[in-house]
Amino acid sequence: MTTNGGATVEFRGVSKRYADHTAVDDLSFTVPAGRICVLGGRGGVGDGAALRRLGRGAGQAVGVLRRVGVGGVGEEPALLRLSSRYVVQLVGLFAHHTMAENIAPVPPLLGGPAARSAARVDELLALIGLDQKVGRRYPAQLSGGERQRVGVARALAAEPPVLLMDEPFGAVDPIVRERLQLEFLRLHRVQRTTVLFVTHDIDEAIMLGDRIAVMRAGRLVQYAPPGELLAKPADEFVAQFVGTDRGLKLLGLLTVGGADVDASVDRASLPPKAPVLVASTTLRDALGQILTNASECAAVVDADGRYIGALSLEQISAMLRQGYRP
Repeated sequence: MTTNGGATVEFRGVSKRYADHTAVDDLSFTVPAGRICVLGGRGGVGDGAALRRLGRGAGQAVGVLRRVGVGGVGEEPALLRLSSRYVVQLVGLFAHHTMAENIAPVPPLLGGPAARSAARVDELLALIGLDQKVGRRYPAQLSGGERQRVGVARALAAEPPVLLMDEPFGAVDPIVRERLQLEFLRLHRVQRTTVLFVTHDIDEAIMLGDRIAVMRAGRLVQYAPPGELLAKPADEFVAQFVGTDRGLKLLGLLTVGGADVDASVDRASLPPKAPVLVASTTLRDALGQILTNASECAAVVDADGRYIGALSLEQISAMLRQGYRP
């Protein structure tokens, strides 16, 4: 698998206006190379407009927007747009083209040979977990989830340094959506593309984002890793956006392996119904298992199943009080 890797994206005083409406107002933040930045908030907050600004969409724009490692200054606008790829909610596949033909157009635009394009199609179909025979099918012959995966594959076909995703999984049912989210994270671990991802779903933002940019009325309210956003919301708007259950969401980011397990507690002294947890278990799942089993603690074991200590409800509560620790 070859890849160009991600590019650092810098917004510096970026604004975007449509007639008398300001969609993005003085936006400044940096997305590190190879990271996923989620732009979120409530509908109409300017997150989608920020993505269109990066893609050089319509509207009047001011400010500095750089993609370090890509160029940006002095490049031809068409090539600048091709250096990023856009994935939207309704995919936008060509109905009269096969899946392979939908994926294939981008490499030739960048000067790639036909043989390389065909090989890249097969490579991407395998990467998104679809059989090569899917490449001969048409959009109407695939499920919504499969079409969405092909849309992602098409965006990755040119090995872009920046991937722009505007609510790409919003049009599928919750079960398929979770599957696509996990598949996307797996792809990202391979590609390491820099991603700007718009969603109004806080759970999706926390699951996918390395950084979350919360926007309100076109302005940036807070830009932080998910844990910091949950533990220390900048204001009431951010607190409402992350939800009243932000404590439970934060526990979903912390694991048993990071807890202060009490090794002095003998396993034989634990309640008979105490669940058994491994280091990778989130504290949210640990809490659920302890409460479901009507226990006050759980046994924690290592990768080989050896008992290493006990985790109590009080210890979980203490970690929640400690909050986010970078």
